[in-house]
Amino acid sequence: MSALVAIAGATATGKSALAVAVARRRAAEIVNADALQVYRGLDIGTAKPPVALRAEIPHHLFDLFDPREACSAGRFAELANPVLDGIAARGRAALLVGGGGFYLQAILDGLGAIPPTPPAVRTAMRERLVREGLPALAAELARCDPETAARLAPGDRQRILRALEVHAATGEPLSRWQARNPIGVRARSAVRIGLTLPRALLYDRIAKRVREMLAAGWVDEVARLRDGGVPSSAPAFQALGYRELVAVVDGRLPLAAAEARIVTATRRYAKRQETWFRRDPRIRWFDARRSEEAECFIEAILTGEGGGARA
Repeated sequence: MSALVAIAGATATGKSALAVAVARRRAAEIVNADALQVYRGLDIGTAKPPVALRAEIPHHLFDLFDPREACSAGRFAELANPVLDGIAARGRAALLVGGGGFYLQAILDGLGAIPPTPPAVRTAMRERLVREGLPALAAELARCDPETAARLAPGDRQRILRALEVHAATGEPLSRWQARNPIGVRARSAVRIGLTLPRALLYDRIAKRVREMLAAGWVDEVARLRDGGVPSSAPAFQALGYRELVAVVDGRLPLAAAEARIVTATRRYAKRQETWFRRDPRIRWFDARRSEEAECFIEAILTGEGGGARA
């Protein structure tokens, strides 16, 4: 049965494992909606599915971009459209999996436009970045446009600057401007589910996951990318974890300090992810500790036996 199911939730809640379990039983295809798994070479730190698994089960929208390239949610949604159309044409189900609320929104609901800003405003904002640093600008965005700030990682320099530029040029938040000026990607009907965990357990999982990634060679992965010519300023290296490990590889930060920073930053990011997804009443939530309940629900949808809101 052709259907589209979006699996959302914070990092480390088991979204990918759930998708794989369903795909194996129902011959579904998995479509990535993670902002970092689109980058080639970022494997360990993004928890990218192993190559063998991607050979066993059709996976889409992985390894599309060089780490030096910028990938916007709009561009990603443009790439997702023909993939989802192709899966539907084959009469198969698509499982859209990711913790990036903005990427899922772009694919399922479409995006709003971004107004042009004068070059002088862009120049002034970059001068402020040099003087004040990114944390200060991120804090400012949280005050003037909390909705946009909630969906951005604290190290997402490009998008933080862009949102502040829009506010400086137009006098209103980017989120309000986009809500009033919808354009572009068409909306898609989908069943939306979310995985959640008690906060303390989620935080423990995040710490464990970071330790496992480091033990699996995450630092070596970053070193290989750096040796391959990827600069520390590359868009992919602004992501959680990678920017800290770039500092380790470059000799600017001890590994133990980097690990602590990664865990803290990831926990904060997970909290923002939950806040973002909880605002969507179309998501049906399941306890990640009982993922079999979510699996049964999705299978009922795919076999035509379940209800489930579509929007």
